Amino acid sequence: MKILLINGSPKANGNTALALKEMAAVFAEQGIETETIHVGNKPIRGCIACNGCGKKGKCVFDDMVNEVAPKFEAADGIVVGSPVYYAGPNATVTAFLDRLFYSTSFDKTMKVGACAVVCRRGGASATFDRLNKYFTISGMPVASSRYWNSVHGMAPGEAEQDEEGLRTMRTLARNMAFLMKSIALGKEAFGLPEVEQGPMTNFIR
Repeated sequence: MKILLINGSPKANGNTALALKEMAAVFAEQGIETETIHVGNKPIRGCIACNGCGKKGKCVFDDMVNEVAPKFEAADGIVVGSPVYYAGPNATVTAFLDRLFYSTSFDKTMKVGACAVVCRRGGASATFDRLNKYFTISGMPVASSRYWNSVHGMAPGEAEQDEEGLRTMRTLARNMAFLMKSIALGKEAFGLPEVEQGPMTNFIR
């Protein structure tokens, strides 16, 4: 099994990285491979709704989104880490996720998703909610912890003092590992849930 850890912070070794490393250590204990991908310092532009990905099979902007897409397809789960900017994820990781999820047509059903958010004081729960939207629209179960998935700290390394936050990250990783293993057994025994096809309807007709 493999999990992608997405570091959406501009800082490669800041508090977001610390939270993800806390999870990675637990995944290693569980025999789950991880790969950390740092996107927060990359020049990733937003989606322009051209729908070119539907024709090309990948995003028209050939950057890190297309590089990560096959890794996402092969992974059993994904964890997205982001600092809090104005009570939301930072712009780079949002642009990355918008394009990654929209431009990839492979079935994401039953891949497990989770997020880890870092803030100085407030805005963590709003960021947590925003990131989970990518998973819940894609048929992906969301792993939970003993508290909302947040760690507090401002200066790099300061989050090490947030003992409860780091415990939340470790619990999240254990729960995510259990969920992924349980889903793998369920796939073998029962297969994936049936997907019902139908028209897309809008509020204005």
